[in-house]
Amino acid sequence: MESAPADREPAPPATRWVLRTRTLDLNRVARLPLLMGIVNCTPDSFSDGGRYGEPAAAIDHALALVAQGADFLDIGGESTRPYSTPVTTAEELRRVMPVVEGLAGRVSVPLSIDTSKAAVARAAIDAGVEIINDVTGLEGDAEMSVVARESRVGICAMHMRGSPQTMQDDPRYDDVLEEIFEYLRRRRDGLMAVGIDRERICLDPGIGFGKTHEHNLTLLRNCRRFHALGVPLLVGYSRKGFIGKLLGDPQRDRLAANVGIAAALALQRVQILRVHDVGAVRDALLLFEACGGLSAAAP
Repeated sequence: MESAPADREPAPPATRWVLRTRTLDLNRVARLPLLMGIVNCTPDSFSDGGRYGEPAAAIDHALALVAQGADFLDIGGESTRPYSTPVTTAEELRRVMPVVEGLAGRVSVPLSIDTSKAAVARAAIDAGVEIINDVTGLEGDAEMSVVARESRVGICAMHMRGSPQTMQDDPRYDDVLEEIFEYLRRRRDGLMAVGIDRERICLDPGIGFGKTHEHNLTLLRNCRRFHALGVPLLVGYSRKGFIGKLLGDPQRDRLAANVGIAAALALQRVQILRVHDVGAVRDALLLFEACGGLSAAAP
């Protein structure tokens, strides 16, 4: 069994992720993280809720993200911000399916469905989605693991303490890094035990999901430790509230901060970043690398 994160040197990053119809090279010559562009088809997401609620607007936004350099598109129809209101399966399908159907076959990048409902995942996969991105770690719906196994899609299992309705009610850990590492190890092994191939699994420490901003910073500083899990890492930090707290101004624009975090995670060889501002993050990482920034990263 893997040692606790603090008890070992960082392991080499995983170099590939197998999706339903393709295998992604995560060890590209540039060594830059792949970028997952966020497409929120919701009226109440914390950052851009309501802007892309209509399918045509969401599709246009997704196409713009691809033009900016997105390597994936993550399409979601239910907000998971703190204290958000759950939606029915029917409503989530109504929000996301026109967008999935409008993008499938029109873009070359893989589509991801951001959902914790097996019925939504199944419909999206039937329409062409390659990835299930589940904030409950595939534990919120007993059928989700079945859908993932049978469809042979890539999956991203995230850590969350509680639910969106409770996760920010005084979250506490004795050792946040150790406890989340152990949770993700158990989820990886549990998913493999039900027949999901290890090479299809990606893990996410869940920045902002049941963590204080100090917890978030500890995780971001130590993401390289999670390479010991032997699967790709996805980190979604974009525009989250802890950034405003750290800057001392919850209303301040967070673009520059998002870019700074991207550079720090690139140095730790995190393979996938889930972001809103694809173009700015892509440009910053390209220049960061060109100016020698990644020379400090582990090989």
